[in-house]
Amino acid sequence: MAGLKPTIIRGGLESLYFTGAHLVLRPFVGGVGAILTLHHVRPPRPDRFQPNRLLEVTPRFLTRVVKALRRSGLDLVSLDEMHRRMTEGDFSRRFVCLTFDDGYRDTLQWAYPILKEAGAPFAVYVPTSFPDRLGELWWLALEAVIARNDRIGLVIDGRDRKFDCHTVAEKRALYEELYWWLRALPTEAEMRGVVRHLAAYYHVDIVAFCEELCMSWPELAELAADPLVTIGAHTVNHLALAKLAKDTARSEMDLSSSVIEAALSVRPRHLSYPYGDRTSAGSREFEIAAELGFKTAVTTRPGVLFPAHRRAMTALPRISLNGDYQRMRYVRVLLSGSATAMWNGFRRLDAA
Repeated sequence: MAGLKPTIIRGGLESLYFTGAHLVLRPFVGGVGAILTLHHVRPPRPDRFQPNRLLEVTPRFLTRVVKALRRSGLDLVSLDEMHRRMTEGDFSRRFVCLTFDDGYRDTLQWAYPILKEAGAPFAVYVPTSFPDRLGELWWLALEAVIARNDRIGLVIDGRDRKFDCHTVAEKRALYEELYWWLRALPTEAEMRGVVRHLAAYYHVDIVAFCEELCMSWPELAELAADPLVTIGAHTVNHLALAKLAKDTARSEMDLSSSVIEAALSVRPRHLSYPYGDRTSAGSREFEIAAELGFKTAVTTRPGVLFPAHRRAMTALPRISLNGDYQRMRYVRVLLSGSATAMWNGFRRLDAA
């Protein structure tokens, strides 16, 4: 069952492409531009158990995407330029923004040379606890616990549960089950507590992932010195803001900007909500971001940009360059707006 959803999505993308429906629909649902979401860019790994592979694409794929965008006549623009076009109603040319969440070191190592050579602007959204080496990449800790063990014990809803995960298929299914169970817990504190307990019991160093995978402040400063690069805020602790008290959510957004300003001498004017789905950021968070003076804030709700989004600049949709769908025909379908239009029931603005 864990692989059923990707199979259905892939089938939908294939159908839209090979029937030519994406080309027919594009004039009606293509919008004025799009914001692309990326996380990791690095060479493929041989491990068979990679439940977070959706968060990474290869350097070769990124290179192909950038070249295809250039050939297609789309403008590759910064977030500031996107904001200008949206607020001024300058829709003479379609555009694309490239954004990277979490500030991973491979953005500097692998993505930056590709984008620098192409002269392509991009943004990096930084959760400040990551370069401070205090962050918890809990989804990687969960992956490591399952990868290193054939049997996992966990208390769920007050009951001791044992899970066998000898095979790769069992590990994938267990990761999917536990990931979404954790995401559904009512508070971030409860969720983080469960993962910390798992990591400690199964000898996984949850904090070590920051040091290994995330950029330090000097590395971020190296990127920030390039005019092609925009540094955005991604809160302090990468928490699901909708699960926090209003003042805490506000502090997560505001303090992250202050920390980045102190470290890099530039105050971010653009924000990415952690996780970014409907359960993590909604109208309350959109209002707080606007009150704090962010020019734009992005979700992970799927969609392209329409003129109507100028009324909701802190509730912008994005299109994920997903590691499970690294084919150029899928990118063409997604940028046509056809797949996300169908996903959204052809509703253009989703800011509630």
